[in-house]
Parts: sequence; structure tokens; C-alpha cells
Amino acid sequence: MSVDAAPSRRFRAIWISDIHLGTRGCKAEYLLEFLKQTESDILYLVGDIVDGWRLSKSWYWPQAHNDVVQKLLRKARKGTRVIFVPGNHDEFARHYLDHSFGGIEVAEQAIHYTADGRRLLVLHGDSFDGVVTYAKWLARLGDGAYTLALALNHWVNLARRRLGLPYWSLSAYLKHKVKNAVQFMADYERTVADEARRQGVDGVVCGHIHHAELHEIDGILYANDGDWVESCTALVEHLDGRLEILRWQEELNATPAQAEHRSEEETCASSSSLTPGFLRSMGWFARSTP
Repeated sequence: MSVDAAPSRRFRAIWISDIHLGTRGCKAEYLLEFLKQTESDILYLVGDIVDGWRLSKSWYWPQAHNDVVQKLLRKARKGTRVIFVPGNHDEFARHYLDHSFGGIEVAEQAIHYTADGRRLLVLHGDSFDGVVTYAKWLARLGDGAYTLALALNHWVNLARRRLGLPYWSLSAYLKHKVKNAVQFMADYERTVADEARRQGVDGVVCGHIHHAELHEIDGILYANDGDWVESCTALVEHLDGRLEILRWQEELNATPAQAEHRSEEETCASSSSLTPGFLRSMGWFARSTP
């Protein structure tokens, strides 16, 4: 890889998850650009970084995916503390908890201390998804459906781009048309927030459902950093402790004035993302089955 240009944005901490390296849906090029243009003291990789489920079926590993791994290792070598919390798709890494590889620490969960004194529990979140925990076969079935939705989404947006139309998420549209899928996400958020309360912390940062959010649930801060297969989102902590969801595709297309206005609106506010989590939304099916 060539020598990177100086990062244009500096943060105290960055959280990213659900990259799904090893799949065709992974937006590795967008992520690589994000990693080049941002810097932080701590970088949390909040699970599903590598998609072991998909790679166990067929091998797909283009150069861009390798470049992402090399960039993460380079950040660790240059002094960024990189903490990897494995998810269900890269659960193989859970055999190496409390080890370090190339300077990247592997942990089951972590506690992050913000600049303004809050304590945030960091975990992937799959253990709070009953489908993944108790019916893995159903989760894998949902994974196939999600992959199909992503493939269809690619061709739909290719046609829209040629017509001069903006990006539109087919799988997000389908998911949010299903009432029980929306209820599943709400239940998931509350369950994860309850775990943060049980551990006596001020909030929780997770991934898993591919739906970026930043809001409070009964006094507990709930933050989900989204994904890098469609929404290309990350959670960041500014130097003063403020939290914000960055939407990288929008950041690249926005003027400086638009980006600043959006940052003011979204910092410590609820996200309006319609990012898909079709795999996790299969939870509605399990809950409606006797």
C-alpha cells in the first residue's frame, strides 16, 4: 500500500462493526477511505469484522479487503489502541480472548471511559439475539436471505445511478415494512440497555443489527455503530466526550457547510438510519413460530 495522506479528522475514539470482510456486500473501499481520513486514540472493532460464515462456504477475498486488514494493523503499529470484540460471524476469534495479534487486542467485551466521565459497555450484541443464540440454523437461513437482498440492492442502485437517482436501500425498505421486524429491533435495544444497567455503567455501544442509533433508554445511553455493507456508519467520540454517528457515504457527498449542519443535528441525538439488518430481523419469524 502507498503511504497514506495525513488524516483530516481526529477523534478520541471510533467504533465500527459489521464490516463482513469476505463478502461481496462489504463496502471495503468506503471503509478504507474512512480509515485513511480519520484518526483516534482508541479504535473499537465491535464484531463481524470478518464473515467466517460466508468464507466457510466459498472464498472471496479481493485486494480491498486485504487492504482494510493491513490498514487496521498499521494503525495498531502507529500507536492507536485497537480492541477487537468478536461477533457471531467471526466467533472463531473468541477462542483467542485476552490475546493480542499484531497489536490488536481481542476481548469478549470492553469498558470505555469517555472524556466527560461516562462509562460505556462495548459488546457486539449477538448474545441478546435469541435467533442467533438458540436457533443458529435460522440465523444462517436469514444470512442467505440477507445476501440475496444485498445482491438485488446492488443491481437496483446500479440502475438508479444510471438514471441519476440517489442511493436507496431495498433491504431497508423491506425490513421496515415488516412490523414485527421493527419490534424486534426495539426489543433488542432495550435488552442490551438492560445489560448495561445490570453492569452498572452509563451506556452501551454495540452492533449486530446493522441499524445505527444513538439515544437514551430509561437513562441508559444506547449506541449502535451500524455497519459497512450498506449504511457505512461509525460511532465517534469527539475530544470533549461528545458522541456522534458518522454516515460516511453522506460525508463524502456533502459540502463542508452541509457536513457541519448534519453533525450538529446528529450529535447525541437519535439516528434516522434505515440501514438493513435482514439477518437479525429474522427474529420476528422465530418469535411468531410456535
